[in-house]
Amino acid sequence: MNAMLKLIALSVVALQLAAPQLAQAETPEARLAAGQALAFDRNAGNCLSCHLIVGGELPGNIGPPLVQMKLRFPDRAVLRDQIWDAGVRNPNTVMPPYGRHGVLTEDEIDLVVDFIHAL
Repeated sequence: MNAMLKLIALSVVALQLAAPQLAQAETPEARLAAGQALAFDRNAGNCLSCHLIVGGELPGNIGPPLVQMKLRFPDRAVLRDQIWDAGVRNPNTVMPPYGRHGVLTEDEIDLVVDFIHAL
């Protein structure tokens, strides 16, 4: 049993040491692809239910088309805040508060923001 605990402890330490390297190995292209997958997923971000996004199928028309997002949101943090809880800027919005309600995790929101901001 003692040997098993040592093995587990060593494994945990090894994973902690490797984690920063694994995070740095993630390419911008991989982040954009992951963000797009979340945005297009009808059971996750579901951005297409309200927004037109180039490459998406069956877009909605409740929200504005998501184009030229760097011009509309030069500050990426403002876009992230909008996705986190659009009701802060517009109390009458119909956009779900993806962060405040826990629809998406912090990491998932960052991936969606990376994708949307690149449009």
